Amino acid sequence: MNDNEIFAIENKHSSGTYTKQPLVIVRGQGASLFTADGTEYLDCSSGHGVANLGHAHPKIAEALYKQASTLVTLFETFPNDQRAMLMEKITSLVDGLDRVFFCNSGTEAVEAALKFARLSTGRKNVIAAKRAFHGRTYGSLSATFNKKYREGFEPLVPGFSHVAYNNIEALDKAVTDETAAVILEVVQGEGGVYPANKEYIQEARRICDERGALFIVDEIQTGFGRTGKMFAIQHFGVTPDLLTCAKSLAGGVPMGAVLIGKKVQNLTPGVHGSTFGGNPLSCAAANTALTIMEDEDLPGQAEAKGNYLIEKLKKIESSNIREVRGLGLMIGIEIKQKVSPYIKILQEKKIIVLNAGMTVIRLLPPLVISYEQIDHLVDVLAEVLNMVVE
Repeated sequence: MNDNEIFAIENKHSSGTYTKQPLVIVRGQGASLFTADGTEYLDCSSGHGVANLGHAHPKIAEALYKQASTLVTLFETFPNDQRAMLMEKITSLVDGLDRVFFCNSGTEAVEAALKFARLSTGRKNVIAAKRAFHGRTYGSLSATFNKKYREGFEPLVPGFSHVAYNNIEALDKAVTDETAAVILEVVQGEGGVYPANKEYIQEARRICDERGALFIVDEIQTGFGRTGKMFAIQHFGVTPDLLTCAKSLAGGVPMGAVLIGKKVQNLTPGVHGSTFGGNPLSCAAANTALTIMEDEDLPGQAEAKGNYLIEKLKKIESSNIREVRGLGLMIGIEIKQKVSPYIKILQEKKIIVLNAGMTVIRLLPPLVISYEQIDHLVDVLAEVLNMVVE
């Protein structure tokens, strides 16, 4: 099939829930994506933060082939070598979180964490933040703030409320002895790439402890090296009760997880489950991905490259730029106009980026992006952000 045929078929049969880009991608390598005719694009989206290791990492391909030839699926009732290895590995990444529930995606991880919090505390209410994005299924959607995701799906799950982000006083007033959990992103991604203040996260931990609520940290986009630490919460010296992760966990293979602390109670057989959660194929990919992250020091690379990129972005002379903010290789460029036409121009110049709201360009490149590619990205951004776009 040629590109036009592929595009036509997808337009004909797609559900309609995605805006299709006029760009057919057939291959990836490192921080690059390629069309069928070999045209190269610099990928600064990483599949919405999935491809931290880059595309088509040979060790992930090898692990998948080996495990697919051995055992693909096995319900967690039956122990398995790959799952046991991953349980040991992932729970070693954060002190105090020594249990794990495996699932298939970020929104499933949030759903599980919310269920566990209600079951553990016997309470119903959940406090989330304004601008928060936690997923699209009903529980996680109820914790998500933006009305564009919520409209048309009401009534949502009762018991959820939202308070201003980075506002300790608002959080302190909202959390009561009827609150099951507080759920926060350490860096708000979809909401505009807003990092949390250290004091805010530390006070959230204190407030939850004081009122008997559980503290859930959503690391679905920030996890696995993206911000310069394996998990973003490690910048703050705080341990949550529940930590949700997914996206880059298994090197591009769909997988999610909830890391679980000692305060979480009542998790007995049958209260929750997942048919594909913790399957040997995904676990083998995740074991390999975590090993690569450690061997190649991808968190360290993200910190160094992120600092380098942010510094260069802040030197761009453009009256269109309001602010550059971020942590590691999770960066937002807020501009004075709507970003959609600028994102289109960047794609025409062979660079793929994301938005984070109406006025923020979001950069989530693979952590293996080279400094040469970063320099090229900044040069193109400097050119495009100085354009007058109607």
